[in-house]
Amino acid sequence: MNAAPKPRVYSAVQPTGNLHLGNYLGAIKNWVDLQDGYDCLYNVADLHAITEQQDPAALRAHTRSVAACLLGAGIDPERSILFVQSHVSGHAELAWIFNCVARLGWLNRMTQFKDKAGKHRENASAGLYVYPNLMAADILLYKASHVPVGEDQRQHLELCRDIAQSFNSQYGTQTFPLVEPLILGVAARVMSLRDGSRKMSKSEPSDASRINLTDTAEQIQTKIRKARTDPDPLPGAPGGLDARPEARNLVGIYAALGNKTPAAVCAKFDGAQFSTFKEALADLTVAALAPITREMDRLLRDPGHIDTVLAAGAERARDLAAPVLAEVKHTVGFLPG
Repeated sequence: MNAAPKPRVYSAVQPTGNLHLGNYLGAIKNWVDLQDGYDCLYNVADLHAITEQQDPAALRAHTRSVAACLLGAGIDPERSILFVQSHVSGHAELAWIFNCVARLGWLNRMTQFKDKAGKHRENASAGLYVYPNLMAADILLYKASHVPVGEDQRQHLELCRDIAQSFNSQYGTQTFPLVEPLILGVAARVMSLRDGSRKMSKSEPSDASRINLTDTAEQIQTKIRKARTDPDPLPGAPGGLDARPEARNLVGIYAALGNKTPAAVCAKFDGAQFSTFKEALADLTVAALAPITREMDRLLRDPGHIDTVLAAGAERARDLAAPVLAEVKHTVGFLPG
């Protein structure tokens, strides 16, 4: 008797700069764990990256660096499919079809476009505006059943479900599943080391606001020691952190890296000063990230190997995408090519 197929997970990360601790704890660490129970596809989303202008040489370098980071963190190209988005043309083809399914009113409600375009909305690229349609195509090209998302991506996932439902209804089919979110991990939202009200980001001007996955042990220790806190000692329970965003952030990071609950961390350090806690957090962070950084360095010294892994992943992804895209084209009414 054949085993039931595993549910399929899809996720991606943009190659627009150094990945940081927030990317690792909020996404990549969970992606590694998901390999045990899911059929996983992960890609480096270079098509999404060019919705804003990129330096071509830097984009190529960042694409390989992100791939090296994913491999170094534990993404196994034998158990998962790891590839570059632009290497599978079906993403762009299906995105165009979805451009003709999605409605302007749906896209006008997307808060991330408003945030990224800012006051200069008229100067934003059309690609940035229809970015959510490409995201839906990324997921539905493989008929993924689940997507690991942070709270800031829930709206895009809802749009993906709307597009799938609208396509199915418009053509009287059940072509696409209604994908479900996977909210995972105790530190799904890691905040800036300088401002506990802001998400850790690679676009933040101050490098001290984040821990990059390329940072040395000394840099990590320095950044954590200098992280903003308050003068009060740690409380014995997480409720004591409600009005202390910087303290809550550091406790959350320790909990995620140590596979503990915030309650367990508070109980362990009840009454401790932050000088003591920060030393423990720095040691834990270095121990968790140093192996990843070493493996990244090793892989980046052999870019040909990275390219070979990505090419093999793209071939596997194309094999999965081809029948789905053929089904969609037939459903829409295109002649076979």
